[in-house]
Amino acid sequence: MLGFIIRPPHQLLSLLLCPGLRIPRLSVLCAQPRLRAMAVSSSSWELPLVAVCQVTSTPDKEQNFITCAELIREAARLGACLAFLPEAFDFIARNPEETLHLSEPLGGNLLGEYTQLARECGLWLSLGGFHERGQDWEQTQKIYNCHVILNNKGSVVATYRKTHLCDVEIPGQGPMHESNSTIPGPSLESPISTPAGKIGLAICYDMRFPELSLALVQAGAEILTYPSAFGSVTGPAHWEPVSS
Repeated sequence: MLGFIIRPPHQLLSLLLCPGLRIPRLSVLCAQPRLRAMAVSSSSWELPLVAVCQVTSTPDKEQNFITCAELIREAARLGACLAFLPEAFDFIARNPEETLHLSEPLGGNLLGEYTQLARECGLWLSLGGFHERGQDWEQTQKIYNCHVILNNKGSVVATYRKTHLCDVEIPGQGPMHESNSTIPGPSLESPISTPAGKIGLAICYDMRFPELSLALVQAGAEILTYPSAFGSVTGPAHWEPVSS
């Protein structure tokens, strides 16, 4: 799931891609183009086309990559300039111990595969929440929840480590303590210029804290992103109030 907040007059065309979906559902934010444009590339709309890729991650990192790569290649084929992946696109583990075991540094094999994919497709990628072993891994044995932006050359141009961790009590399900395995990031990331506009980076539970979004907008962000991996209880608790 990905949330967009766009400051007028910026315009954006979004393309929703899900596994197995061959005919994309298109929706336009801040613009209403003609229906005949449904079958043509972004250049005919005179708007940047971005793809929002929705996946259900598992502990199988290789299969998750195969699924995400298929959607990214489809986005490139359809003319998108940037593809967004959700939080935990790399994997969702069965327990905190497995999360730590499966995590990797930014220079690891998995991000290397996405670097190659970005170059292959000529596409910018927003990797919405990577389980990152930071430079302090040996000392802390904890990770960061890291939003990574790759340009179309495969270079890392921005990283944001989630500052607000989700430590909550869920009725009927027990506690969720992200801080058991994750360290909060030390700072915000300045908005990054992309072919779709200036993007402000956030992750999931960050949306509970409006000061973050205000700071990003004041710094020039045109698009605020909240890639998320909410559950069946936490999702409605956050997204319904935002959309109402």
